[in-house]
Amino acid sequence: MQTVSTLVELRLAVDDLRKSGTIALVPTMGALHEGHLTLMREARARADHVVASIFVNPTQFGPNEDLDAYPRRMAEDAALLEAEGVALLWAPTVDAMYPDGFATTISVSGVSEGLCGASRPGHFAGVATVVCKLFNQVRPDHALFGEKDWQQLAVIRAMARDLDLTLPHVSNIHGVTTVREADGLAMSSRNAYLSPDQRTAAVTLPRAMRAAIEDIEAGDDVAGALMRLHAALGEAGFGPIDYVTLADASSLVPLAQAPDAPARLLVAARIGGTRLIDNMPVSPVKGEETQ
Repeated sequence: MQTVSTLVELRLAVDDLRKSGTIALVPTMGALHEGHLTLMREARARADHVVASIFVNPTQFGPNEDLDAYPRRMAEDAALLEAEGVALLWAPTVDAMYPDGFATTISVSGVSEGLCGASRPGHFAGVATVVCKLFNQVRPDHALFGEKDWQQLAVIRAMARDLDLTLPHVSNIHGVTTVREADGLAMSSRNAYLSPDQRTAAVTLPRAMRAAIEDIEAGDDVAGALMRLHAALGEAGFGPIDYVTLADASSLVPLAQAPDAPARLLVAARIGGTRLIDNMPVSPVKGEETQ
């Protein structure tokens, strides 16, 4: 595996890879776990070569968030990527990604405005900007992202569609099913922040979400199901709870009634000082999805 940290090196390396096949990009912020490695394997199944990026993007962190504390372990991550058959690691510095005088931001309205967009102002503008830059730098045929951050995936797809990106085309921006621990907690680099007691309590999040989905799909009142989910999280020690929302899977418009098209149950809540997010699909209750 080749590792590069300057744009000149990256473009030379990508041009060389492209001579022998297609390229899939997996953007990450490092601190890799099995969820990331699953993305690498899916990327290998879709393209001839895999390019992974590791960049802790400062523009998607708010002033009181965990930018400085975010785990960084480049040597260990590089070894994991090499073992998964990644061809190229793009590991730019902040100065390489945002040189002096950098003055451009991409803002995606609509899908970015609620949920995490409401509780983390500026976050998705940072995400859209850095991902657009990564797409322009690598020009991959495919790009893969975990579905754990469903809103992020929606923002990236909207950005690619609206800016007429062709590499990757929006249809080649793939979401990969969330990878979970044995007890159901979604894998996240931030899980490492949890104390043993908090980690034990954190499993309430996926369990209570599944219970709410069962109630909604059985025809129970949506507001009541969401209230019970919110209460279960509070009893387990979560707080503050940023949102507990049932939303249309595509538009992310909140739903007050049982869905008649694919929907997602989305939650963001803190336990101790750690903010956890999760989402799960909710099947249409009334009739079949129309194509």
